Amino acid sequence: MLRVEDLTKVYEKGGRGRKETVRAVDDVSFDCNPGEIFGLLGPNGAGKTTTLRCISTLIKPTSGNVYIDRYNVLEHEKTIRSRIGFLTSDMKLDGFFTPGYMMDYFGSLNKMAKEEIGRMKDLLFNELQMNDFVDKKIDKLSTGMKQKTAIAISLIHDPEVIVFDEPTNGLDVITSKSVTDFLRKQAGNGKTVLISTHIMSIAEKLCSRFGILVKGEIKELGTLKQILDRNSTDSLEDVFFGYVLPEGGSGVGHAQ
Repeated sequence: MLRVEDLTKVYEKGGRGRKETVRAVDDVSFDCNPGEIFGLLGPNGAGKTTTLRCISTLIKPTSGNVYIDRYNVLEHEKTIRSRIGFLTSDMKLDGFFTPGYMMDYFGSLNKMAKEEIGRMKDLLFNELQMNDFVDKKIDKLSTGMKQKTAIAISLIHDPEVIVFDEPTNGLDVITSKSVTDFLRKQAGNGKTVLISTHIMSIAEKLCSRFGILVKGEIKELGTLKQILDRNSTDSLEDVFFGYVLPEGGSGVGHAQ
């Protein structure tokens, strides 16, 4: 369902003769299938968000491509957007409005019939346990309630592919569990789910396959067992820090 091929994104920073080229994403390839949760793991600044923005058509890759089925992000932006639900920490919700109103608004932007919007609202509000605050103004909601609202908005059009950037970041334990349980259920219903995270415990419980991204490059790719066996360890965290920490760290995470 989702295939990333040789994805590269290069930025130029600076000006007036002092330009610097930064390869935020460097020749990244992986795939994610229906019914699967794929975890893109990496520290802050690793290129996770840039990768997800390229996948979601928010920015254009410098080279490479992304495919949803036979459609690619360079030629079929509108089709890709209709099939993807993208959650990002940059999503700013207007505090004056309510979750219920925002769902109606984004449903109409997706050209959904009122009956279909109502069906999806009922489904998502129940699944995310939002019924107690759907009519409260967003600026009166807790961080967890706002996150659930953002999730519901991103999925109002019932997309086939779910792309979530750090979906549990800043959430309390209970809200975090409700979000991960929801994502697990979405995958169980045949959705293709891609998340980015730097929280290893969540990744291990939630994801069936992983890619470890460091400085824009994929360092490890595979199931948990495949990655652990390659690195002769029983800890994904050890593999992760073996790539992230400077020389003198754990020593694990350099099997390639």
